[in-house]
Order: sequence, then C-alpha cells, then structure tokens
Amino acid sequence: MESTLEEVEFLVRSPNRVNVLRLLAEDHQTRNDLAAETNASQATLGRILTDFQERSWVRQLGAEYVATGTGRLVASGISDLLQIIETERELRGIVEYLPTHAMDFDLRHLADATIVTPSQTRPDAPVSRVVDLIEVGSDVTVFSHAFNHQSLAAVHERVTAGEQTFRGVFSEDAVEALADDATLTGYLVDLLDADDAALRVRTEDIPIAVTTVDDVVHVILRDDNGVLQASLDTDDDAVRSWARDTFDHYWRTADSFKRVDLD
Repeated sequence: MESTLEEVEFLVRSPNRVNVLRLLAEDHQTRNDLAAETNASQATLGRILTDFQERSWVRQLGAEYVATGTGRLVASGISDLLQIIETERELRGIVEYLPTHAMDFDLRHLADATIVTPSQTRPDAPVSRVVDLIEVGSDVTVFSHAFNHQSLAAVHERVTAGEQTFRGVFSEDAVEALADDATLTGYLVDLLDADDAALRVRTEDIPIAVTTVDDVVHVILRDDNGVLQASLDTDDDAVRSWARDTFDHYWRTADSFKRVDLD
C-alpha cells in the first residue's frame, strides 16, 4: 500500500505530470506539442518523460510519445479521482442535506450542478432559482413532499395562460398541509380544471422535492427540521434519467388528485 501511495503522490504533486500523462493517453504527442499544451519547459518535459518511461507508462515512437496500456489505465484512474475530489469539494457544504438514499445515481454527475444557498439578503434564493426556471419553461414535472407557494404560483400563472404543461405527484402529508391555505388551494383547483395539468397524490412518503423544467432537474434541500438550506440543479443526462424514472414510479403508484382531497 505504501509504495502505491508513493506512486500516486509522485504523479499528483505535479500538475504538469498529470497533464502530460492525460495528453499522451489521448494521442501521440511530440515534445513541442506537449510544451504548447502545458507551458512546461523542455527540461521539465524531459524529466517527466524519462520518469514515465522508467515506469512503462509511456513509450517513444520516433519524435513522438504515447501512453502505454498501463499508462492509459493510470491516466484514467487519476482523472476519475480528480473528478471525484472536485465534485466532493463542490458538494461539501451541502452534503449533510443531500437525500442520497433517494438519489440513485453517481454523485459525480453533480460535478457541474448549480448550487444556490440562502443569504442574508436573499434568504429564499434556492426557491427563487426554481421559480426563475419555471417562468421560462414549457414543460414542468414535480414530485415532492411539500407544496411551495412561489413555485406553485408560477406554475399556475403559466399553465392557466396556456404557456406550460404540468404534472405533479405530491405526498398525502403535503395535501393535508394545504387545509388552511386558501390561496394554494385555489391554485390547485384551477390546475385540476386545466387541460394542460394533471396531479396525483401518493399515500406513501416522497422523501425528496424535485422539479424538472424542460431539461433541467432542480432539487430543494432542507435540514431535518424542514428549514431551507440549499438547492441544486443540473441538465446532466444521468440525473435527468433518474428524475424521469423516479417521477414515473411515483406517478404510477399514486392516486388521481380530486377536489375532495382538498376538503
């Protein structure tokens, strides 16, 4: 194990080594090619290439160099590790609020996610983010354990104007919580009457609040007390596939939403 860690340390303590190995794993390169891509000096490149050849990570073909099979293996592994660490750093501040038990995809697909957190001047910034998406989207699907006043108002406005289609699956607890909110109840009544909207209610719990607007998946993150902590959204294909499949499952296992549910 110690010698393996020494090899990892040898590679990652130098960005130039990582970049050179990555480039050689992609294609043949001359030293001039490598210098242009990395801005490393010829002396530095000479040392790197010699070290790589001693490890059989790289072989020379005339004036060109290329990664060997094991060199490509190391390059792939280091790229994966760097992506994992980059993603972890992005998610570090919100990881305790991520409902990972309900997120059936590799978290690396969140590497490029937009993360929004509340601030003193914008305490509702995560909700405002999804409202902004809804206000320009043409197709919206939701599965959630709660209704949000702002996002439901935005959906109501777009759907009743004939500018959006909407399907939503909500937990029974979310519906029961509407009893004393005449405004939200009114929005739902209008959506039940709209041709381009459909709602269902699910007896079993829905442990996550997800809104998909066209190609963007938005997730609201709350702590154990229900306090808004952050949101994230992404158009990553794997996350969109997960959101679509999860919505379909909740939709199939839910009942039609009727006006009597609001009484």
